[in-house]
Amino acid sequence: MALWLVQLALDLLLLFFGDGLERDAAQRWLIVNACGAALLGGLLVGQLPRALRWRPRRSVRPSPELKQERQRIARGLHDQVGSQLVNAMALVDARDPTAQPLVRALEQCLLDLRLLVDSMDGDDDALPDCLARLRHRIQPALDRRGIALAWDIALPDGVAVPTGAPARALTGIVQEAVSNVLQHSGASLLRIALRHAGPPQGGEWRLEVADNGRGLPMDAPHGPSGHGLAGMHRRAASVGGTLWLAPAEGGGTAVQVRVPG
Repeated sequence: MALWLVQLALDLLLLFFGDGLERDAAQRWLIVNACGAALLGGLLVGQLPRALRWRPRRSVRPSPELKQERQRIARGLHDQVGSQLVNAMALVDARDPTAQPLVRALEQCLLDLRLLVDSMDGDDDALPDCLARLRHRIQPALDRRGIALAWDIALPDGVAVPTGAPARALTGIVQEAVSNVLQHSGASLLRIALRHAGPPQGGEWRLEVADNGRGLPMDAPHGPSGHGLAGMHRRAASVGGTLWLAPAEGGGTAVQVRVPG
């Protein structure tokens, strides 16, 4: 750019102060430069609408090499660690009441492992797909404990659903809440609900995981401690959302999340 400006200044000097041949050469160079500038300006104007429509990606797309490495690790975890957990469960007598805590701990480890493998293999998945995969994984554990699942997912037309990192964060909240229900609540009913409130642009997503179990103590200033609540709050904050606990109908606990749409 600097060299082009220097050349333009020299051509202008020759045009006004040079002799006849120098003026002709300078005039020709000025015509060429003017045509080049006009062509460049036309290209820039043509790209202007596209530049105005550009928006930064909400999530960073991993490279193909990184995806392949994640899939390799996921397969290794599933095939090796998963099979070891299944073998360990087969060695335990599930009819022995004293072995029930061990059986449930192994089941929870196997469930967490499978959900971790799923999350490593779906970076750009939409929230409904992530939740559907989660439902498939948790249903056997719920059946073994006699917990009915009420699945209440509403996806209105014309609303963009969360994908990528926001979808993974919300799915992680549901996973942690379900884990609490399986381990601590003694519930017979679990409800997972997803709704969109407000206009299609600028509204919010409302997610709730509620059970009818014994509930968690609400007398602390910020609700009950432990039970993975810090991780759930952190996930909600990472996508600009808020999370809180509330008493659920039937005496249980409701984990409620609101995230900008």
